[in-house]
Amino acid sequence: MRDPEAAIRLLGLAARAGAVVPGTAQVRQAVRAGRIHFAVVAADASANSREKLLPLLAARRVRFVVAFDREALGRAVGRAPLSAVGLTDQRLAERVAELLSAPEGGIGGEPVGSGGRVE
Repeated sequence: MRDPEAAIRLLGLAARAGAVVPGTAQVRQAVRAGRIHFAVVAADASANSREKLLPLLAARRVRFVVAFDREALGRAVGRAPLSAVGLTDQRLAERVAELLSAPEGGIGGEPVGSGGRVE
């Protein structure tokens, strides 16, 4: 984990730029369409949401982190609590991934934000 607060600010910028897909169902649909470059899944997302989303992200080889809580994730993009957000802009996605990844740049097992893990 490098800078979760900067990642939250960047998610807000991405939302204002129209480069965020909010919500589990919408993220799943966008992943299937090949539009998502990186996803953030809330650490307190329901087991059902995680079971539907995480295997799809892995199968489609979309990088993701499990980080923050639903409240923080929703607030970051100007919405009600969200279980997941996807980034559609490649450069913003890379930067958020970098800010939330382990220092070596990979997706490791480091805690991120408020109790989440990087997966």
